[in-house]
Amino acid sequence: MTNHPHTLDILAATDAAALEGILLEVCSSPRWAAAVAAARPWSDRDTLLAANAAAMASLTTEDLRDAMAGHARIGRPTAGDAVSEREQAGIQGVDQAVLDALREANAAYEAKFGHVFLICATGRTAVGMLAALRERHPNDAATEAEIVRGELRKINDIRLDRLLDAP
Repeated sequence: MTNHPHTLDILAATDAAALEGILLEVCSSPRWAAAVAAARPWSDRDTLLAANAAAMASLTTEDLRDAMAGHARIGRPTAGDAVSEREQAGIQGVDQAVLDALREANAAYEAKFGHVFLICATGRTAVGMLAALRERHPNDAATEAEIVRGELRKINDIRLDRLLDAP
């Protein structure tokens, strides 16, 4: 990772409303954004990532739903959204049968849990994401909520790293 030492300083000095907007681009949970912002100033990357972990651990079920609302369905990245398309690069050029299977498995998951299937898709193939979706479908709601919390933390870590590494 490239180190842009002033990025943390710039974020720490950003006014509250602007910082909230920046953080909501990372994670769409207002409670998460407020908790991460309240942890500033962050002394280094690890401190910011620790603020992410602590904020994720404190989210309620409703807060997790807010966070998931900012994510596209697996297999259907939001058109024109560079973040969504980059994070789901593993579905590009995939056979239509795999995309159809993802669509069907997503629908079954959403019917059961009432929200999108969430997984840190970075570096994963479409087949791997489909396998994870099928593997997690039998979970109970409480188990799945904790898995989602962990996946969101990983996604946020990646997004925060990208934010810090941006020139």
